[in-house]
Amino acid sequence: MIVSLVEDYPNYMIINLDKLDYCASLKNLETISNKQNYKFIQGDICDSHFVKLLFETEKIDIVLHFAAQTHVDLSFVRAFEFTYVNVYGTHVLVSAAHEARVEKFIYVSTDEVYGGSLDKEFDESSPKQPTNPYASSKAAAECFVQSYWEQYKFPVVITRSSNVYGPHQYPEKVIPKFISLLQHNRKCCIHGSGLQTRNFLYATDVVEAFLTVLKKGKPGEIYNIGTNFEMSVLQLAKELIQLIKETNSESEMENWVDYVDDRPTNDMRYPMKSEKIHGLGWRPKVPWKEGIKKTIEWYRENFHNWKNAEKALEPFPVQPPFV
Repeated sequence: MIVSLVEDYPNYMIINLDKLDYCASLKNLETISNKQNYKFIQGDICDSHFVKLLFETEKIDIVLHFAAQTHVDLSFVRAFEFTYVNVYGTHVLVSAAHEARVEKFIYVSTDEVYGGSLDKEFDESSPKQPTNPYASSKAAAECFVQSYWEQYKFPVVITRSSNVYGPHQYPEKVIPKFISLLQHNRKCCIHGSGLQTRNFLYATDVVEAFLTVLKKGKPGEIYNIGTNFEMSVLQLAKELIQLIKETNSESEMENWVDYVDDRPTNDMRYPMKSEKIHGLGWRPKVPWKEGIKKTIEWYRENFHNWKNAEKALEPFPVQPPFV
């Protein structure tokens, strides 16, 4: 998102506020790090004094709030940390943005706030029924953001997107993790049966969606950013094995799969309707075959952009929920 804004909008000054947590890497921004319209500031959205000072010293017109703890597996063992960062941090940020009279505040949420569904498609008015600590924290944060519209008519917009994949993603998430495991001659670890399905959007398509919401999204509204492309985790593993290990043999493919205990809760599907954002002129463009090919190539060259990338490939211990 930052690379696109800096390169395509030279008249915008883009300020990148990031804590540089374990999953961050400034190497992902090397192509634009010396641009005149880009500034990086290391800081934590949970530090209210720092955030207030930032809004006082920088002329900020628009906030795109991506900052969050997002790894679902980790949320089961660090639930309080997810609540603190995702809920308290969001409250700090939206409060400071409101005080600074920001023109637009876009909160990046997730399809997971709806909970799972086998058949019913969720639209923006569907009730929030999160089933894991990560999704619960995002749903709670949404309530704080929305309250600033209800109370003060502060121009907030909330987005809920499907799973995003592509370059620059820390390899703890399923697609880069499977790609990296296979490229290191290690097996894909599948939670439970692997029959859970997810909808996958390529990163540049999601960037276009955010730009659309930035320009045309109405204050106080929620927009689903979804795709009809859906695939089970097991099918995903098999496709990546075919592409990276160049085999079509079912028995050979099974050699590259390792089934592990499932998460305490693991929603089967997140089907969403996205007609509302289609009405603003956005639709996904990048076909799966093209997106996954680019992603595989990127990780082959850039896996070590993170010093701790190897750690992301370790199997994650499944713990009881809400520890």
